[in-house]
Amino acid sequence: MSIFINKDSKVIVQGMTGSEGMKHTTRMLASGTQIVGGVNPRKAGTSVEIEGATIPVYGSVADAMAETGADVTVLFVPPAFTKAAVIEAVDAGIPLAVIITEGVPVADTAEFFAYAQSKGTRLIGPNCPGLITPGQSNVGITPANITGPGKIGLVSKSGTLTYQMMFELRDIGFSTAVGIGGDPVIGTTHIDCLEAFENDPETAAIVMIGEIGGDAEERAAAYIKEHVTKPVVGYVAGFEAPEGKTMGHAGAIVSGSAGTAQAKKEALEAAGVKVGKTPTETAELMREILS
Repeated sequence: MSIFINKDSKVIVQGMTGSEGMKHTTRMLASGTQIVGGVNPRKAGTSVEIEGATIPVYGSVADAMAETGADVTVLFVPPAFTKAAVIEAVDAGIPLAVIITEGVPVADTAEFFAYAQSKGTRLIGPNCPGLITPGQSNVGITPANITGPGKIGLVSKSGTLTYQMMFELRDIGFSTAVGIGGDPVIGTTHIDCLEAFENDPETAAIVMIGEIGGDAEERAAAYIKEHVTKPVVGYVAGFEAPEGKTMGHAGAIVSGSAGTAQAKKEALEAAGVKVGKTPTETAELMREILS
């Protein structure tokens, strides 16, 4: 089982014909993803050859969905055009849109997220690596060869820490790993993923990776305490961050004691979550739980 995507997911790529789009479409195809089309209004009616497959290019998301039955779109679109591309996908009725783009203005994200919610489209990202159900489908930029299918669910704010945790626990494997992104406004939260993993019969335990800034992890801790029966282990990046300094991610802004790694760790532990001080220690905690 899995959450959000599986082997039957039919994926289109907005921005497929650009350099990043082509590179990652090639990688997604190689990892078994069912890529059924690309979208580029200027190249509608053409096709590209990737990994021995002929991928048609459509002029719009609506055209691509009508022709292919696509139910997932992944966006490799520059920040200035991301809002328009997301709104186009939402208007076409796509159930899931995965936004890889970094540097999307927060005001744009807030606007298209509210619009997507009103229309029933789930967004993942922006500024995220996407999500992978190993051996079935990989939507985004996550390396597919570092882990296999298994019974752990992973939700993470950080892309690189997603990859590290997948590699650390590759002997057990993952049902789905979701990189939700580190921006202040994101389409899918820790809580959304925790709920989905709790409801997935094949997910036995959950790893949750957060980072300093905001209060998402504290809210997730409160949700875990009330609603999650499966074991959860956590890691919060940023224990060594200097006080008062804004870190790399736009979301990593600490105010007072709220948003610090220590505050998040304490909130999670109060909810019964075991928290590691390093990714490796976190993986060991998960191994202990599952053994």
